[in-house]
Amino acid sequence: MAQIVARINDFLRLEASAGIILMAAAVLALIANNTLLSPLYGAFLSTPVVIQIGALEIAKPLLLWVNDGLMAIFFFLVGLEIKREVLQGELSSFDKAALPIFAAIGGMAAPALIYAGLNWGNAETLGGWAIPAATDIAFALGILALLGARAPVSLKIFLLAVAIIDDLGAIIIIALFYTADLSLSALGLGLIGLAALIALNRMGVKRITPYVLIGAFMWVCVLKSGVHATLAGVLTALTIPMAGSSSERQSPLHRVEHDLHPWVAFLVLPIFAFANAGVSFQGFSLASLLAPVPLGIALGLFVGKQVGVLGLSFLAVKTGLAKLPGDLTWRHMYGVACLTGVGFTMSLFIGGLAFNSADALNDVRIGVLTGSIASGLVGYLVLRTAPVRSANAQKAGASSIDSQRSAVQASAS
Repeated sequence: MAQIVARINDFLRLEASAGIILMAAAVLALIANNTLLSPLYGAFLSTPVVIQIGALEIAKPLLLWVNDGLMAIFFFLVGLEIKREVLQGELSSFDKAALPIFAAIGGMAAPALIYAGLNWGNAETLGGWAIPAATDIAFALGILALLGARAPVSLKIFLLAVAIIDDLGAIIIIALFYTADLSLSALGLGLIGLAALIALNRMGVKRITPYVLIGAFMWVCVLKSGVHATLAGVLTALTIPMAGSSSERQSPLHRVEHDLHPWVAFLVLPIFAFANAGVSFQGFSLASLLAPVPLGIALGLFVGKQVGVLGLSFLAVKTGLAKLPGDLTWRHMYGVACLTGVGFTMSLFIGGLAFNSADALNDVRIGVLTGSIASGLVGYLVLRTAPVRSANAQKAGASSIDSQRSAVQASAS
């Protein structure tokens, strides 16, 4: 028994394990929705869940509790990562951030343009333009981890930085373009909650409990306001205190991020994948994939991400606006550009905001799965055949980079 527990612990420490569990959850969803279990799967996700305190009532099917509630925890972790990277990590200076910023901008713009081009003139489907602009950090880093020493540490840091900027862009897009009719009273209460969180931070409050309680209050207010509730998770995270570099590992932000990461990677995201990845193949044909929505998403992820990330990175380096890390080649950059096309979690999430009908959501799932699988496979094969540095060079390079940001190998949210 002790050996079994030890092996489970070793597996959970692997970078690739989060991606493997996420993939398993997606496969289970596909099986559940394409077998005799399909009615049970649909009924389970449609289960009504009601929480009521006096006149305050939140009534949603289980699927929306996952997408609005559990994903707020995921976005809370994303907010913590963004704050840490901006203050002390790879986004703390322009020299460090230039290449991933240009890569992320290209990686969001090109897929959106491809989708919009294929859906231009159709107001009902054009709203999904942001679906292929997202990157799934867990899956992408998990695939990179499967390469072992063939993937330089600087490549992992670059991919993580691009994905974090990508997530920041997705947060802004959700706030600006996927907001329903606003309730000013609820939004005002949410802003009062945010002001209270900022006050706690300015007063130097280090205990996490007050931030969590006020953050939960703000989540309810944002949910009722019409703005997507997951944004409350991001705003709460940005107020969590982070001490100076000498005591970073003792700061509340670092402790919360460290403690929360396994729960998000091994519980929140797999539950989301199981609830949202259940593509129905009933009546599926090649024509289904060639419809504007799935084709726009698949090409956006597979072609758009490659063109955008690699193209804008190349222009930035050649014009002197950014520098290519010395241990990376353009083959490495092409491989990682492919991996950014693994959209999965974030793409499915934005798809759920863009569309409501079952048929449209199924089209989204087909496009996301097709584009993500193709991107992951090609990215892995490209990097698998990329040049490998000598053992001494790898050790020296890893030591130098790890001293700048030692936590990168544990990040896969």
